[in-house]
Amino acid sequence: MSRSPLRDLIAGVFVVIGLAAVAFLAFRVGETPFEHRGGFPLFATFDEVAGLKDRAPVDIAGVRVGRVTSIGLDENYRARVAMDIDPKVELPADTSASIVTSGLLGDRYISLQLGGDTEILKPGEEIGFTESAVVLERLLGKFAGNFGSTGEPSKTEGQ
Repeated sequence: MSRSPLRDLIAGVFVVIGLAAVAFLAFRVGETPFEHRGGFPLFATFDEVAGLKDRAPVDIAGVRVGRVTSIGLDENYRARVAMDIDPKVELPADTSASIVTSGLLGDRYISLQLGGDTEILKPGEEIGFTESAVVLERLLGKFAGNFGSTGEPSKTEGQ
């Protein structure tokens, strides 16, 4: 079989198109920083974030309205979470933020519950009402520690 320059060119074009498609899908699934929505920043402070990660979703009623951009410590050694929120969403000033788990052992994300205040949160403001993550291991440890070997609550409970 003889080599044909035209056939080699067509095969090369298909390979380049395939590599471009794979790169596009990889960036799309990975939610790279190249895709910046241009939202506005909000902050929330929690006692415990328990596995919340950067780029975790921020939801209202199950609808994604933003993402976590960074997690750090404030001056009181509490977790300070920065979020990037869709600019079309107007959040009342008494909005609350909770760290919840998708499913029993799934990833953690922030769920926002809207309040009834007429004043709207502005970019860079702090969400004042927060509910920290529930750490399943601690909960199970407390539950197991309250029961003796007989399966009944220990005598020291409630004293």
